[in-house]
Amino acid sequence: MLVPRMSAPDLMVRTLDHGAFDLARETPTLMTLVCFYRGLHCPVCGGYLKELERLTPSFAERGVTTIAISSDGEERARQMADKIGAEHLRIGYGLPLNVARQWGLYISTSRGKTSIGIEEPELFSEPGVFLIRPDQSIYWLSVQSMPFARPNFNEMVQALDFVIKNDYPARGEYTGAV
Repeated sequence: MLVPRMSAPDLMVRTLDHGAFDLARETPTLMTLVCFYRGLHCPVCGGYLKELERLTPSFAERGVTTIAISSDGEERARQMADKIGAEHLRIGYGLPLNVARQWGLYISTSRGKTSIGIEEPELFSEPGVFLIRPDQSIYWLSVQSMPFARPNFNEMVQALDFVIKNDYPARGEYTGAV
């Protein structure tokens, strides 16, 4: 189980327009926001990533780099990038499902075509959002078993202002006996 303040698992994927992404080589001023999404087939993901694309400059102003990653191949990732009008947000693709598991992501099986008429992959990961410090320690995480009711990126931007101002520590780190 991943908890705040522990080291994040290794994460290396290809991106559409920004070369290889390697979390260990990221050099954000404050943190890296890693958004794992279900894939092109997910109508909720499209709207969610549009919001992250819109707010990526606001995250950057606070020293946070952003990337959205799925297990989709390059072609489907490109279709998603086009769909959301990705200009600022890096789009990673080809996430191995065993790596998704290391990140604590839930894995789902295909139910055929979705409401937008796109076939689900045989297996794919469910959503997860992480804030990772430059030393690769986990600051914040949210992992979901469903595509609905995800963390709000606008609220995260506002929360980062508080975090920065107050040097607020990662919470939820205690793993001892209770």
